[in-house]
Amino acid sequence: MTVAQAFHWFDAPAALAELRRVLVPGGRLGLVWNVRDRGVEWVDRVWSVMDRVERRAPWRDHDHGPGAGFTGAEGFGPVHRATFHHEQRTDPAGVVERIRSVSHVAVLPAAEQDAVVREVEGLLATHPDTRGRAELLVPYRVDAFWCERA
Repeated sequence: MTVAQAFHWFDAPAALAELRRVLVPGGRLGLVWNVRDRGVEWVDRVWSVMDRVERRAPWRDHDHGPGAGFTGAEGFGPVHRATFHHEQRTDPAGVVERIRSVSHVAVLPAAEQDAVVREVEGLLATHPDTRGRAELLVPYRVDAFWCERA
């Protein structure tokens, strides 16, 4: 069983109890997160705009949050972890659409959503690493956790 990009929304103890119930002994559970890699300055600036929008989101602590409810769960063996890196090839409009698609932006009133979008568009239009570029590479880190049901 695999849960991707969603476990932070679950009630971890209840979800793990149900996963323990439905998995056969030796069955594997995997959790996967596609995490923002803020190691590139312009990307960090874009996600800094999102920091203000997502203040209380359950995934805010990317370095400690993903997998936290999964570590040491009763009825499961040792937790293993792997990290991978990839880049999304897109254009400035694609970055804007990515921001617009984030749930915390999508639910904003139209005027607030437009203000976030304009700020990101302005940053992309003026930052020396993105200004005038038709193609941008947005880095991500993938954190994968897995274990076996005891």
